Amino acid sequence: MKTHAAVPRMIAIDMDGTLVHPGGTVSDANQASLQRARENGARIVIATGRRHSYAMKVLRTAGMQQDDIVLSSNGTVARTISGDLIFRDTMPLSTAEWLCTQLGEYRNAFVFTFDKLGPHGEDMPGALVLEELDELHGSIGKWMEANAPFIRRIVPIEDALLGENGQPGQLPIQAMLCGSMDRMERAMAELATTHDDRVSLHRTEYPGRDLCIVDILPRGCSKGSGLRRLLALEGMTPDHLMAIGDNWNDMPMLELARWPALMGNAPETLRELATQQGWPITCSHDLDGVSEAMALHFPVSVLSAR
Repeated sequence: MKTHAAVPRMIAIDMDGTLVHPGGTVSDANQASLQRARENGARIVIATGRRHSYAMKVLRTAGMQQDDIVLSSNGTVARTISGDLIFRDTMPLSTAEWLCTQLGEYRNAFVFTFDKLGPHGEDMPGALVLEELDELHGSIGKWMEANAPFIRRIVPIEDALLGENGQPGQLPIQAMLCGSMDRMERAMAELATTHDDRVSLHRTEYPGRDLCIVDILPRGCSKGSGLRRLLALEGMTPDHLMAIGDNWNDMPMLELARWPALMGNAPETLRELATQQGWPITCSHDLDGVSEAMALHFPVSVLSAR
């Protein structure tokens, strides 16, 4: 009797720097590799740091199936491509309020994210709340421009946590800090010494742009924790999981999966770690590294098991 799955039954794939080409599209080769996996019984999960609606801007034209899953905001929210909510974690009000007191010099680089969707899964104004525009335009200008209709500037940002008549409002699903590598390293270090397990911290680094994004999530949340929940709902275990990613925020799912694969465009220190762990390293995202990783288990010549 086999004690391990012969091939992955759930495949979790990061978006930016992994599935998505630099131009913001999913190549035909990557789409075909996902379809081969589906035809052989695998469940497809897009595991991304993007919020759901921002991920869907790419995924709507990427050949996805309605029952494929989007695990968004680094594991805090899971929905099907069709928009059905599977689960959502939010930051407790006391934690969000505490976080605002800790911002100090980083207040101008801080964003709250709320899970606000319209009836057709589109973004709503107020999905993103911040105090200052200039610092963020300097570090993530293209993202700011793309999300301009959904950004609200609220000063002080604490007021974003209030509803009508001063009552508690909608709770954020995550917070974010953006800036230079050195500045965000300091911010992470300061939060790490004070948060007392109130939150989970994850980083995404782009050394070539001197950019680091620090995601601040509800306690215990990560791509790995979200995938554990999805696996349990599907009657699976990590022994059934393949994960493909390119950055530090992907580590929880790469470490969870029986079959991890790292992209060739990952930061050098992460590639060194993958080599130590014996993980396969693919070519870069602009050369269809996802397709290369998938071919290890679902080659072009594979016959459908269904």
